[in-house]
Formats: sequence, structure tokens, C-alpha cells
Amino acid sequence: MIKRSNWSIPYFIFLILFVVMPLVLVAVFAFQDGSGRFTLANITRFFTDKDALATFALSIEIAIENTALCILIGYPVAWILSNKKYNHSTVTIILFILPMWINALMRTLATAELFNMLDFNLGKGTLLYGMVYDYLPFMIYPIYNILNKMDKSYAEAAEDLGANPWQVFWKVTFPLSIPGVASGILMVFMPTVSTFAISEFLTNGKIKLFGTIIQENINSSMWNYGAALSLVMLIIIGITTLFSHKEEENMEEGLI
Repeated sequence: MIKRSNWSIPYFIFLILFVVMPLVLVAVFAFQDGSGRFTLANITRFFTDKDALATFALSIEIAIENTALCILIGYPVAWILSNKKYNHSTVTIILFILPMWINALMRTLATAELFNMLDFNLGKGTLLYGMVYDYLPFMIYPIYNILNKMDKSYAEAAEDLGANPWQVFWKVTFPLSIPGVASGILMVFMPTVSTFAISEFLTNGKIKLFGTIIQENINSSMWNYGAALSLVMLIIIGITTLFSHKEEENMEEGLI
């Protein structure tokens, strides 16, 4: 009889080949110079490179703005989709899924062409529009899943105790949906910081994000510095994810 644990072997091999090894290679290249000798120069160069630091700060700024816009637009949409009083059909949900069936690069190119046809000046505004368009579903669905699975008895109990609809939302529904909001923030914020294609096509290269610098260094065969930039970004993303996950767990424990 084949042990059930043996079924995990293909996934373990996949994890080693396509997750662990690439990360190890990034770390190795980040701490090597062109001759393959150990060095910290690539890491220190990032912290002394004013252009790289400015680009990283701009990437964080745009990521925050994009995430905030996705929350402002996505939360009401998720609430309507999960509320059977306003949404009586699954067709509406499918309409939000449809754009994700198309390649993100193709959607970005189509958006850029629309702006060109309308003679819009490409810049930060068009960049944020394209980012919200691409990443909005990743904010909607985590919130929708939480709201859809939420025990409606909590809201009914609040109404029985005399709470009006606004009080029910702010005191019951919204706090219980925070884990979905936190997941949506991670799914939107992290890719925004590291993206490069959207900024290139929707600004004609006027705005460079952190992912663009990494791409330029790798395309110029500056593998070591490009790997160092990637490692810095991975560390920051990892720390942010750990803290966000811990806060999410504390919040869930406080709500139970």
C-alpha cells in the first residue's frame, strides 16, 4: 500500500525547485560581486543610492494610494455582492471574475490604448487607474468571502438590541470583516510595490517603480545588484506579511 504521505512528494519537489532554489539563488547573487566573491557592497549600495531610495519611496506611496482606492471601491462592492437584499444573482459576481480570465498584460495594453485614443496625458492618474483596474478584484473577493460566510445572527442580535443599520455595520459587520480587509491589503499592496509593466505602459516610462529598477539592472546584466534589490524587497514584504498576519490573528482572537 502506498502511504498517503508519499502523495506530498511531488509538491515537495515543486516547492524546492520553484520556490526555495530561486530564493536561495537571489540571496547568493545578492552577496556576491562580479567575480563571485562574497561582498556586502550590493546591499550597502542600495542604502546609499539616492535614485533607488527615491524610487522605492515613490513605489510605497503609489502602493498606499492604490490600496486605499481599492478599499474605498472594493468594500462597498463586496458588501453589495454578499447582501442578498441587493444582489439576487451569481451573474453579478461572475462579471467581476471575467476580467481576471484575461492576461493582466493584455488588460494593461488595452487600457493604455484607450487612453491614447482619448488623447489622455499618461502619468500618475492613468497609472493609478490601471492599477485599480488590475488589482481591484484581489480586494473584493477576500472581503466578499468573509462577509458571505459571516454569521448573520450577530447583526440580527444587534438590531434586536436597538442598533440602527449604521451602528450594526460599524459595530458588528465591519469589525468582523477586518481579516478579509487585511488579506485584500496584502494581495494589493505587495504586487503594486514590485510591478513594472503597468507603470511602463500607462506612463510611457515617465514613472519608474521599484520593479522597473530591478528589471533594468537584470537586463543590463547587473545580476548582483538586481538580486540585492530583489532581496531587500523580499525582506520588507516578508516582515510586513508577518506583522500583518500576527495583527490579523490578534484581531480574530479579540472578536471570538
